[in-house]
Amino acid sequence: MQKYSVCMAVYYGNEADHFRAAVFSVYQQTVVPDEIIIVVDGPVSLDIDLILSELESSISILRIIRLEENMGHALARQKGMEAARNEWIAIMDSDDIALPNRFELQLKAIEQHPEVSVVGGLIREFVEDPEVAVGMRLVPQLDAEIKEYMKSRCPMNFVTVMMRKSHVQSVGGFIDWYCEEDYYLWVRLALAGYRFHNLQENLVNVRVGEEMYQRRGGLRYFKSEERLQRYMRKKHLISPFRYLYNVAIRFAVQVAMPNSVRGWIFQWFARN
Repeated sequence: MQKYSVCMAVYYGNEADHFRAAVFSVYQQTVVPDEIIIVVDGPVSLDIDLILSELESSISILRIIRLEENMGHALARQKGMEAARNEWIAIMDSDDIALPNRFELQLKAIEQHPEVSVVGGLIREFVEDPEVAVGMRLVPQLDAEIKEYMKSRCPMNFVTVMMRKSHVQSVGGFIDWYCEEDYYLWVRLALAGYRFHNLQENLVNVRVGEEMYQRRGGLRYFKSEERLQRYMRKKHLISPFRYLYNVAIRFAVQVAMPNSVRGWIFQWFARN
């Protein structure tokens, strides 16, 4: 099978135990990665530093890159991708749990669909116990379906993806865009003619909570989303009518609704 790299970023806000569990979930795979790159995005807690030392001494394939200042998710991921030795790069968040056969399933999909540039899958969301799901985010499977879905919503679960490094770099790599760097990347890849695929299986258990809905609301978040929708309209990916419809829906959910109602909307309509 293909060799692949796993890229993660950790920062001061992460819980140490969650971070350790996330790392071991990508190390203890049915097909082990060739390397695990952890970008330390600025100063972190003593607990995280202790775990980094523990991991560095116990996992030979682990590489640590330290940034002096917190640069944000996009730039930290870009540093990790630039350092990766392999063409195929898997993304993982520092507080989620990868299923033990996640990468085996994705590598098989890559063999079956050699034309694709990005392979993702489904996520199951949990609050405290990874075995107790509170939601699941479904995404379409085939390239044409994914690109149609992209016109209204982000079509890939970012924490599940494996990507071709050269293709991502060819469209500029990870570019900072408040809470939307992944959606922006998929749009640029689609405009460049690259292809996508989503496995219809859960690949990652994702930790969620009330703060997730807080991050997905407010005027700053809405402005970021509106700017991305405007970019899509400018590039003729969506029509003027679709732009207006998308922006109206986002304003209603992200600005007009309180967090409690927004959480319910995400739970019952944006998730399955």
